[in-house]
Amino acid sequence: MFELLALTALIYLFLSRTKKKRTPRSLDAELKHLIQDSSDSTAISLEIKRYLLDVINDDKNDAEKFSTARINQAQHILDRAGPSAFYWMTEIAAQLSILSAAQINGIPTNVNVELGESATPEQVVAIVIKN
Repeated sequence: MFELLALTALIYLFLSRTKKKRTPRSLDAELKHLIQDSSDSTAISLEIKRYLLDVINDDKNDAEKFSTARINQAQHILDRAGPSAFYWMTEIAAQLSILSAAQINGIPTNVNVELGESATPEQVVAIVIKN
C-alpha cells in the first residue's frame, strides 16, 4: 500500500514539474522572439497612452479620482510590463510637466509648432507619445 502511494506521488511530481523555457537555438527562432518582444512593447505603450487618455477623460467628466477602474487598469499595465511601465509613465508625466512649465514661461516648444495656439490635452498626449 505504501509503495502505491509513493509511486503515485512520484508520478504526480514528475507530471506537474515546471519546465524551463528553452532559449531559441536558430536564427529564425531568435528573430521570431525579437518580433514578439517588439510587438509586445508597442502594445504596452499603446495601453499606457490609452490609460493617460482615460484619466484625462475622467477628469473632464468629473469622475472619481483614483477610481477602482483606473487603479485596476494601471495594475494590469504594471503586471504586464513590470517596472519599465512605471518608468514609462513617470517619463511621460515629466515631459508633460516640463511642457506645462515651458508654456507658462512663454518658451516655445515643438508642441506649439505642431498644434498651434489651441491644443486639447488629448492632442498634447498624442504629440508627447508618438506611435
